[in-house]
Amino acid sequence: MDQVVALREKFEICNIILLTRNDVKFAIKLARDAIDCQITASAESSSANETCNICLEEKDIMQIFSVDGCLHRYCCSCMKQHAEVKLLHGLVPGCPHEGCQTQLIADSCKKFLTPKFIEMMTLRLKEASVPVTEKLYCPYPKCSTLMSKSEVLSSNDLFGTANRSGAYKCIKCHGLFCINCKVPWHHGMSCLEYKRLNPRGEEAKLKSLASQQLWRQCVKCNHMIELAEGCYHMTCRCGFEFCYTCGAEWKNKKATCNCPLWNEDNILYDDSDEGEDEEWYDEEEWDSEDDEYVNAPRSVSNIG
Repeated sequence: MDQVVALREKFEICNIILLTRNDVKFAIKLARDAIDCQITASAESSSANETCNICLEEKDIMQIFSVDGCLHRYCCSCMKQHAEVKLLHGLVPGCPHEGCQTQLIADSCKKFLTPKFIEMMTLRLKEASVPVTEKLYCPYPKCSTLMSKSEVLSSNDLFGTANRSGAYKCIKCHGLFCINCKVPWHHGMSCLEYKRLNPRGEEAKLKSLASQQLWRQCVKCNHMIELAEGCYHMTCRCGFEFCYTCGAEWKNKKATCNCPLWNEDNILYDDSDEGEDEEWYDEEEWDSEDDEYVNAPRSVSNIG
C-alpha cells in the first residue's frame, strides 16, 4: 500500500480501487493499453505541427508549403506574402530561403495564391523565359499578347502567311502586324514609307513627357520608369539594376557612379507618426495594354 500511495502522488488524478486477485491481470493489461494509446496520441500530435522558419509560428502541417526542387518548407501565409510582393514588383517569385535560386511553379502556388496572382505569375514566368531581344507584343490594344520572334515565325510558317514584307499574324488574335515596325500591318507600304509618312507621334510625346517629368528609360528593356519615392537605386522588372540619376549600372549591389544615393525630398513620412521612424512606400505601378508599342512608363521597386 505504501508503494501504491507513492505512485498515486505522481499523477494529477488517481483513484485507488481494490481488486480481487483474478482481476489483476486484466487491470495490468488495461493500464498498458492506456499508456500505449497516450504515447501514440502524443506522437501524432507533435508530428501534426511544424514551425515556420519565417514567422517562427507553429503551424498545422497542412498549412506548410514545400518548395518544388529545393524542398524548403514555409507556411502558406508567409509564402503568400512573399510571392505577392515579388509579383507586384514585376519579379518572378522564388524560394525565400537565403541563397536559394529555385523558382516557384505556378501550379504549386495555387495552394496559397488567388487566381488573379496565378495569372500574373504565369505572365511573369513567360516574360522571364523570353529574352529581351526576342520579345514581341501584339500591337492591337485588345490583345497585347506577349510573344517571342521564334514563336511568331514558327506559327506563321504553319499558317503559310510569313513573307519577306514583314507581315505576320499574332499567335492569339491572328491580327496581321509588321514584325519590323511592331504596328498593325501597313497595307501597300514598305516599312520605310510607313515610318516616313507616320512618324511615331506617341513616342515623341512620351519622350517629351518623360523629359518634363524626369522619367528614366531602362537601357536593357527600354521600359520607362518613374521614381515616386525612395532612393535612386532602381531595379527594373527585367532585373536590371541602375542609378536613377545617371543610368549607370549597379553591380553586385554597388553603384558604379558617384551620384548621391537619395534625396530627402523623395523620402515620405507617415503624417500620423510625425517625428517617428521613417516609413517607406513602394512606387505606384503603371499598367498599359500596349506596353511594347507605346512603351508606357512603369515604376519599379526601390531596394537601396
